Amino acid sequence: MAQDFWRHSGFHLLGRDALGRLLVSDDFLRAYYLRPELRPVEASCANEIALHRALLEAPRMPVPDERIEAIADADARSNYRVLLDFRERLLAAPTLEACYLGLFADGNVAVAPLFIDQLAQIILRNLLEGTDDALELRAAELFYREQKASLREGAIMLADLETIEMHASSSASGATGTGLDQLIVEAQAPLQSVDLDVLDSGNAPLYWLRDERHDFVISINHGRAALAAFCRVLERWILHLVGVNVTVTSVPRIAEARWAWHIGLDAQSTVLLNSLWRGEEAEPESLERLLALFRLDFADPGDMRADIAGRPVFLALSMSEDGVVRMKPQNLLTNLPLRRASS
Repeated sequence: MAQDFWRHSGFHLLGRDALGRLLVSDDFLRAYYLRPELRPVEASCANEIALHRALLEAPRMPVPDERIEAIADADARSNYRVLLDFRERLLAAPTLEACYLGLFADGNVAVAPLFIDQLAQIILRNLLEGTDDALELRAAELFYREQKASLREGAIMLADLETIEMHASSSASGATGTGLDQLIVEAQAPLQSVDLDVLDSGNAPLYWLRDERHDFVISINHGRAALAAFCRVLERWILHLVGVNVTVTSVPRIAEARWAWHIGLDAQSTVLLNSLWRGEEAEPESLERLLALFRLDFADPGDMRADIAGRPVFLALSMSEDGVVRMKPQNLLTNLPLRRASS
């Protein structure tokens, strides 16, 4: 029996169509209305309270702008406009996956990053349903949660950024300077001030016990199990959302001097790969921030643009100047050299 995971993602509030795509339910919408940003407080006016109650009763009800204008608090009015605009996008799309794809259709993303990350997590929860590989689940967190990278003595380690920041802010009683580097250099040793373990194939089952605590560190060095799991998630993400079979493998370098196509999995990688492809000399600092390279091959070259059919696509993952990995999984959907994109 498959184990459950990410129980608070909202996945369990959704339905599915015949193709396994996610369908918005009233309870899913109610979960948004119950978020702290919209839940009335003691100082809320009568109009705000009435609107909130009405939406809980009828989650899809139209809300004219006059009703929002009648709310006394300016922040509450702004929050309702942001959420209701997002709700309209959800309701206009046939599935959650279609809504996600539609956010990036014209290059003008007008949705709060929080909502984008939530959609990515729910879609991942759907496509990873039934997996028995906990490393895939931890690797999938890169798609919707920022990571803090550590490079020391050849080890490339990633920890959840929010978890690290929470640890740093609550370490008043501990020693200062306990950064991620120090935590990870000690590898599997117990951590005194925060429960961060390095997750690998040997202890991966531990993830099922702490799947929403975000307190596992992974190594993404070439050849490590977590990086291979990340490759599998990339493959499943593309298949589920684009309908194309691909194989993604980690590579130590790009062997081709003039490759056909590349995709940066984050803003820094996009700039770096563009520069290298043009034959420019990359900044040493940019190369130092490069964490991983991948080769993507289409199972059917006929799915690719005709001018580059059969050639590999190279991917890169980098960290920012402050050591943060901010993956943009939508790049894999909008920048793939698909045959239909050239027609």
